[in-house]
Amino acid sequence: MTGGVVPGPDGKPRCPWGVSAPEYVPYHDEEWGRPVHGDDALFERLCLEAFQSGLSWITILRRREGFRRAFADFKIAAVAEFTDIDRERLLGDEGIVRNRAKIDACLANARVLAGWSPGELDTLVWSHAPDRTGRPAPRTLAEVPAVTEESTALSKDLKKRGLRFIGPTTAYALMQACGLVDDHLADCVARRAEQGRG
Repeated sequence: MTGGVVPGPDGKPRCPWGVSAPEYVPYHDEEWGRPVHGDDALFERLCLEAFQSGLSWITILRRREGFRRAFADFKIAAVAEFTDIDRERLLGDEGIVRNRAKIDACLANARVLAGWSPGELDTLVWSHAPDRTGRPAPRTLAEVPAVTEESTALSKDLKKRGLRFIGPTTAYALMQACGLVDDHLADCVARRAEQGRG
């Protein structure tokens, strides 16, 4: 899919991926590209983007509630206390993606983040938000990058601080999902709605 907007179920123009499955429509319209703040909320996105690596996002989205149940709603303090028994439970949980390396990274990252000051993850992530005024809205999916200088810098910063499974592509997906960048296509109803809020 490299084209421009396509009509959604209500006839309104959306990014093509946003209408490719029924579950995508509310995620696309109400969540993706909207600013996300708070350490636990960003930890959830970090984990889910890492789990998505090599998979379709719809696979993760359809299991999101299962992930939340399995990972204590992604409360950093709670996940940091997970034991080997919890790890084995996660490896056997059919409600999530049972990838050993990704589970281990999520648990290890929680332990690292538990030692940070409140708000420190939020501040670090958002310090890499580019100036949104200097970048034109993409007109097609082909104009949306997979990696940027900012996502590469964010990835390096997080890795330097001890976080795992957060390469530049995953970092950019995080930036898109959490509203550090707005990659809704120029004519997308979600971009128009966001401009209307401003």
